[in-house]
Amino acid sequence: MFLTLLITLSTMLTPPAKPIHSYSFKSIDGKTIQLADFKGKKILFVNTASECGYTPQYKQLEELHKKFGKKLVVIGFPCNDFGGQEPGSAKEIAAFCEKNYAVTFMMAEKITVKGEKIAPIYQWLTQKELNGVKDSQVRWNFHKFLVDENGKLIDSYPSSVSPLGDEITSKL
Repeated sequence: MFLTLLITLSTMLTPPAKPIHSYSFKSIDGKTIQLADFKGKKILFVNTASECGYTPQYKQLEELHKKFGKKLVVIGFPCNDFGGQEPGSAKEIAAFCEKNYAVTFMMAEKITVKGEKIAPIYQWLTQKELNGVKDSQVRWNFHKFLVDENGKLIDSYPSSVSPLGDEITSKL
């Protein structure tokens, strides 16, 4: 009983994990983007790839961006972690997205979303000890994470969930 109480008090006194709004990342054109600039808006994080069966979701992500852009920030994070399906350079990825899907939502530089070299933002998104909500594992390209206006993780969605599906849009 005493041990349980001690553990409970210890957990309560542990400082909260670093909030998502304290992170930054590099855009596909090399600019530093501060997530703090998006306080007050929901953020949809998506790991993307140009040569994946789910690549047509770029079109749906763009529709989502246009429809909900006043209250939602969509950020694509290209990654080559799954089947080598994003082999291009930043310039090639940006050109592909513009030419094939007229992407205007924010794109980040290519990152790693799993394993030893996982990007800090994806550490936060996938680890309950950092996000305070749940552990998740990115299993393929176009896995989505939705964060609320205050920086709290709402949920994660596998690749098969459409960006325009009710699972996501009902939370916007």
